[in-house]
Amino acid sequence: MNLIKSISTEAAQAAKKLALLTTNEKNQVLTDMAKAIRSKAAEIIKANEADLAAARDNQLSAAMIDRLTLNEERINAMAEGIETIVELADPVGATRDMGVRPNGIKISKMRVPLGVVCMIYEARPNVTADAGALCFKSGNGVILRGGKEALKSSLAIAEAMHEVLTQHGLPKALISVVPDPDRGLLMELMQQKDYIDLIIPRGGEGLINFVTENSTVPVIQHFKGVCHLYIDKDANLDKAIALLLNGKTQRTGVCNALEGLIVHQDIAAQFLPLAATELAKHGVKINACANSVQYFDGATELADNEFGEEYLSLEIAVRQVADFAAALEHIDRFGSHHTEVICTENQQTATLFQRSVDASVVMVNASSRFSDGSELGLGAEIGIATTKLHAYGPMGLESLTTEKFLVNGEGQTRQ
Repeated sequence: MNLIKSISTEAAQAAKKLALLTTNEKNQVLTDMAKAIRSKAAEIIKANEADLAAARDNQLSAAMIDRLTLNEERINAMAEGIETIVELADPVGATRDMGVRPNGIKISKMRVPLGVVCMIYEARPNVTADAGALCFKSGNGVILRGGKEALKSSLAIAEAMHEVLTQHGLPKALISVVPDPDRGLLMELMQQKDYIDLIIPRGGEGLINFVTENSTVPVIQHFKGVCHLYIDKDANLDKAIALLLNGKTQRTGVCNALEGLIVHQDIAAQFLPLAATELAKHGVKINACANSVQYFDGATELADNEFGEEYLSLEIAVRQVADFAAALEHIDRFGSHHTEVICTENQQTATLFQRSVDASVVMVNASSRFSDGSELGLGAEIGIATTKLHAYGPMGLESLTTEKFLVNGEGQTRQ
């Protein structure tokens, strides 16, 4: 049996053993995994340094290197994410009553694992811990296929988790890492529809398109994160500046960073000079519409069709709009269904914005940087779905399960 077929079949078999564990047993394993990751931080960082050296030699982008980088703080955050998952309710086995039919049969639905989840990702070694823990608690086996740029880091993290699985008498195949980044193996992996139930790619738009176009397994799509902040005419300017700076400058190479700023024309003359001053302090490159370019030194003027870029750097697109409807139109045209933010003190406008905008996360007076599984109470996320089947937005435990019907009768037969 070849490598990919072996990994896939073993993961499917291992998942069946996981279904027999109680919530308490799963939580104890996860608690031990968090401890193991902390205790092996030095080994993980050493492996990561090798990945980083190769990444620099290959001249990967600053955004890619930022995602790839691990340090004590980020490793501790991985462990904390697992510990948060321990505290969350286990969705597996949860039931909801669907009522009693006229013939007396009782209908309910129960949450069950998907089976085997395959993660395909680039320079995101933290996915190894996040996906491993989320899939384990939700009763799924997971196959992790990271890119070559993160392979050593991913293997080091997986090794810590494998030691815990072995200590608890569980198969390592529950959290499998494909040890070879060969693209031919990736193609083969995406054809394992008999063993893999869902593929979740995390990375650039090119990777998402490649997986979507070539997989015979269902795919959860997470396209680019073109997130906007709309400054309404009724905005508090102090809040607006804080949301802008946090969303754009705190961490630029992530999908929940701001890429677009939309400003209502009635407040533009007040807000844009403030924004120009603050963004200049952080060295943010400005691309602006014809009505806004005058407020920024050295700004590049954008044509109407040049918005919608995912910069993943200290760069942002600025557009002034005539009214609320024009802001919605801009988001609808250039957004990526990821995260959209409004800054306003008008509750009616805020409510209308949240109801009208088609995005997986819609925020009022809160930074786009909160669009993250851990920040939204999911412990960690396995991905952010920007399409709507079967999940939308950051995916946590419940998104890794489905429901089956339970029917209970007393001998009824259909007439």
